[in-house]
Parts: sequence; C-alpha cells; structure tokens
Amino acid sequence: LLGVIPMTRFRPCIDLHAGVVKQIVGSTLSDDPDRPPVENFVAKRSPAEFAALYAQAQLEGGHVIMLGPGNEASALAALAAYPGGLQIGGGINPQNATRYLDAGAS
Repeated sequence: LLGVIPMTRFRPCIDLHAGVVKQIVGSTLSDDPDRPPVENFVAKRSPAEFAALYAQAQLEGGHVIMLGPGNEASALAALAAYPGGLQIGGGINPQNATRYLDAGAS
C-alpha cells in the first residue's frame, strides 16, 4: 500500500554472561578460559532492573539468553521481574525447562 509506513517493533533482549548484562562481540565467546570474550558493553544495571523496565514499558516478545554457565540466578531474577513477558534461552533442556517456565518464562 502506498503511503503506509510499516511499524517497527522493539524486541528487548537481556544477554547474560557471568551473571551480568553484556553485549559481546559475536565470534569472541568461547569455552576457552584463556580467551575471554571481547565486550562492547557491560551494564551497570541488574538483569532484573532491565526486565522491570521492559515490563513497565509493556514491551513484548523479549528474551533472556544465558551465554555460558553462571547465569541461572540472574536469569531467574529477570523472569521474576517480568513474569510471562520474556522467553529464555541458552542451556535450556528437558530436565530444567520446567524450572524456568515456573519462574515466569513465556
């Protein structure tokens, strides 16, 4: 349709590394402890604070991604801050999926 401007939707994302919200340069994340990832951004706010902001703004379709071990508590805190409002990924399997769904993952 001419003259119709498509609406862009913001999909919030909380990437967790070592329990902290970070933006990591794509290919630099590895399991090698001698090669830490290159970070573009490290947040001062907690994952739960970001989730609460997203809930307050009624942003839908967001997700929490656990990049490696050590993120479970932070992920659960984010889900609790926005129950039903965030998907979860990274390390989810049939044995632990119910835990995250019960914690509020959509």
